[in-house]
Amino acid sequence: MSLKTQLLSAQCSTDLTQAAELLKAGEQVAVPTETVYGLAADASNPDAVAGIFTAKGRPANHPLIVHLGDVTSITEWATPIPDEAYKLANAFWPGPMTLLLPRAEHVSPVVTGGLDTIGLRVPAQPVLLDLLATHQLAVAAPSANPYKKLSPTTAEQVVHGLGGKIAAVIDGGPCQHGLESTIVDLTKRPFRVLRAGPITASELSAVLGETVEAPEQHDSVVPGNVGSHYQPNTRLQMVAADLSDLPAPHPEKRAALLHFGEAPTRDDLVCITMPNDAARYGQALYHQLAQADQLGVSEIWLAQPPHGEAWLAVHDRLRRAVS
Repeated sequence: MSLKTQLLSAQCSTDLTQAAELLKAGEQVAVPTETVYGLAADASNPDAVAGIFTAKGRPANHPLIVHLGDVTSITEWATPIPDEAYKLANAFWPGPMTLLLPRAEHVSPVVTGGLDTIGLRVPAQPVLLDLLATHQLAVAAPSANPYKKLSPTTAEQVVHGLGGKIAAVIDGGPCQHGLESTIVDLTKRPFRVLRAGPITASELSAVLGETVEAPEQHDSVVPGNVGSHYQPNTRLQMVAADLSDLPAPHPEKRAALLHFGEAPTRDDLVCITMPNDAARYGQALYHQLAQADQLGVSEIWLAQPPHGEAWLAVHDRLRRAVS
C-alpha cells in the first residue's frame, strides 16, 4: 500500500510536533542527523520498528542503532554499562559515535536483530536532538534508503528512495558529515571499532588511555557490515588516482568521473571534482554519487582516494559500493 509521504520542515515547530506524534503513533519518519538521514521509529514499539525493515527491504536479522536524547538514557537500553562508555560519551556525545553495549533484558530483539548487544548514540543534529529530548523519544534509525543503496544526505534523496513507503520526512538540510557513525564495541577487550566513521580509533584511544583496535575485516554483525552496500544504481568502479588507467573513449556511452584536480577533456566524460581532504570528501561522497546516478551515464568511475586513518571510513564505504 502506497502512503502519502509528507515533507516536514525542521524550521517549523508545528511540523516537528507532527513528526513526534507520527512516531508515537507507530509510524516511520525520516529524520536528519549529522551523519546521514535516518529512518526513525519509536524504539520501544516493536511493530513500529518492524516497519523500518519493511520500508527499506532490510533483512530482519540486521541490528539497528537507537538514537537517544541524552546520555542518561543509556541505562534504559543497556546493562551492564562499563565506565569507559561514559568516558567516551562525555568526549564525543552528542556526535557521530555509536557504542555497542550489552542490551537490557526488556529490549525487543526486533531492535537488535536478535542479538544480545545494542548500538546506542546521542546525535548532534540539533533539530533531531531537540525532538528526542522534548518529546522523550528514543528512535531506532538506520539510514533512510532502500537496503544496500546509497545513504541519503538530503531530504530530496530520501523522498527519491522511500517516497510512498513512509509517513514523513523532516527536511533539515544537508548532513554535516555525510558518512555513518563510528561504531565501537565495548562488550569485550580489547575494544574495537566495528565500523569506521568520523571519529577515529586514535581519538577513541586517546580518551580511554588504551588502544582501541580498528580491524579492516571482522565478522561482527553491525549496521552496514555486509559485502555489498552503499551502492548507486549505476555501476561504480575505481580507477587510479592519476587517471592513468581510464578506459578508452566509447563512441556511444558516457561515464561520470569523480576525481581530484584537473580532469581529462573527453566528450564521453561528465567530470565531478571531489574535495581533497577526508572530512569534506566524506561529506560529499554519497551526495555526488547520487548526483552522478541521475545523469543517465553507463558507469561511474571514481579516482582512488588517499589512504591513512582519516580516510578509513571512505575506503570502507567504497569497498562495499564498487560493483
